[in-house]
Amino acid sequence: MVLTPLKLNLNSVHLTDEQFYQLCQNNRELNFERNAKGELIIMPPVGGESGNRESELNGDLLIWNRQTRLGYTFSSSTVFKLPNGGDRSPDAAWISRERWEALTPQQRRKFPPIAPDFAIELRSETDNLSTLQEKMWEYLDAGVRLGWLINPQQQQVEIYRLGQEVEVRNLPTELLGEDVLPGFSLSLDVY
Repeated sequence: MVLTPLKLNLNSVHLTDEQFYQLCQNNRELNFERNAKGELIIMPPVGGESGNRESELNGDLLIWNRQTRLGYTFSSSTVFKLPNGGDRSPDAAWISRERWEALTPQQRRKFPPIAPDFAIELRSETDNLSTLQEKMWEYLDAGVRLGWLINPQQQQVEIYRLGQEVEVRNLPTELLGEDVLPGFSLSLDVY
């Protein structure tokens, strides 16, 4: 059985940011997101292969960040309150030290009201590609400067850059952090 995200239209019901936060806190066994249109999305858990790949990606980003001390890394459990109204959880994310430390301690404790500088989405078997592509565009609209959509099913990666066309590469490939993550590189073998 394949589990897919459940999308609830809340147009007639307005959840405040605090109510959304409490909904997430009261149902910790579920992973909630809200897109910029206000739809509530209940994300299914991923399988072992996707979970392992996600962990590896986060590990590579964490090692680079520990060496450079340029910012902060975040796992898929982190919900970011995006400026465009979405509440999103990338599979891996990074925010520069300067931007993160500009937030108040209270803002850092709850769902941080900030778009990451960098975000990774890893397509699992339950993910619809067009839905993830919409999510990547939502990230760019919110101010994410660089994003990677890794698609093992089609052996491709889509590179999203603020103000540019999407670049599609076939796997294996090496991805560079460019000016967002200086010195970071990620070798993606056949996934």
